[in-house]
Amino acid sequence: MTLEAIPGLGPDAAQRLLHAFDTPDAILAAKRAQLELVVGPSLARAIEQGADAAALKDGLAWLAQPDNHLITCLDGAYPAALRDLAAPPAWLYVKGDPAWLSRPMLAIVGSRYATPQGLRDAEAFAHVLSEAGLTIVSGLALGIDAAAHAGGLAGLASSVAVVGTGLDRVYPARNKVLAHRLAAEGAIISEFPVGTPPKSGHFPRRNRIISGLSLGVLVIEAALESGSLITARLASEQGREVFALPGSIHSSLAKGCHRLIKQGAKLVESAADVLEELGRILPAALPVGVSVSAPDKVDDILLATLAGGPLILDQLASRLGLTVEDVSVKLLAAEMDGSVAKLPGGLYQRLF
Repeated sequence: MTLEAIPGLGPDAAQRLLHAFDTPDAILAAKRAQLELVVGPSLARAIEQGADAAALKDGLAWLAQPDNHLITCLDGAYPAALRDLAAPPAWLYVKGDPAWLSRPMLAIVGSRYATPQGLRDAEAFAHVLSEAGLTIVSGLALGIDAAAHAGGLAGLASSVAVVGTGLDRVYPARNKVLAHRLAAEGAIISEFPVGTPPKSGHFPRRNRIISGLSLGVLVIEAALESGSLITARLASEQGREVFALPGSIHSSLAKGCHRLIKQGAKLVESAADVLEELGRILPAALPVGVSVSAPDKVDDILLATLAGGPLILDQLASRLGLTVEDVSVKLLAAEMDGSVAKLPGGLYQRLF
């Protein structure tokens, strides 16, 4: 750990240096005049003077803790999906298992001020898609992000959080328990060194990593000024798929999704819509034993309950004695299985 502790040396400058000199050791051994040609006199002087002692000490102490890692763009464990970005991070701090970063991923993002239905949708979609083999990646924010992480952790393929702070802190603090689960069962990553506080400029940088890691981005509830639209735009620029869940024309949280759909994002009504669109990629990317076309069968009792006619989600939850969240997961699985269809007005109908 050396370059990461140089004062003022950010990921962009570090990437230019690695491109010019190939290795960290070569950068540190270079003459100031050579460095100035790449990063200018101020940073060249900082590199010549060496790492900040306090930052280096804190970083090494963090790395000494179990399950903490530092991966540079020169390492084999660096995610291949990020290498083709216009401005890939020069390094990633990882808390958890770095192996999750090499799995097929889907980003799910949306409003911090999500509605109860939006939270249910995010968690249910994430759960079903995780069961289908897609690791769910999001930004550990309140609202849709947190619900998506929870759903991903409940499935086979878990979840990864990309954050805009150093990994020695949790932001927002209300997601501390969720962050601990992600570190234990998935991973949390950042390009920012230990000790970095949350700053507004960090989050658009985080968003490019979220979209860059993913095969596609699903937006669930987003206002027109939402940062989620930035993630969707970055995904489109990076050649990733963009999906959006529609909502009521009267809801401000649906307007961002509707704009994306008008701009060409795929309208999504079920997890099957996402898997269908990614079908040309997924068969080769999914781990052995995971099937896209044959998800788990929905419980017979759910089909029996719908035999008498269409019902809304709350009615189903009441009759089954389950939470709305649990029934949402079962219904999404049933839609993927082709045994249930969602009708206008929030009704669900048995198809056979």
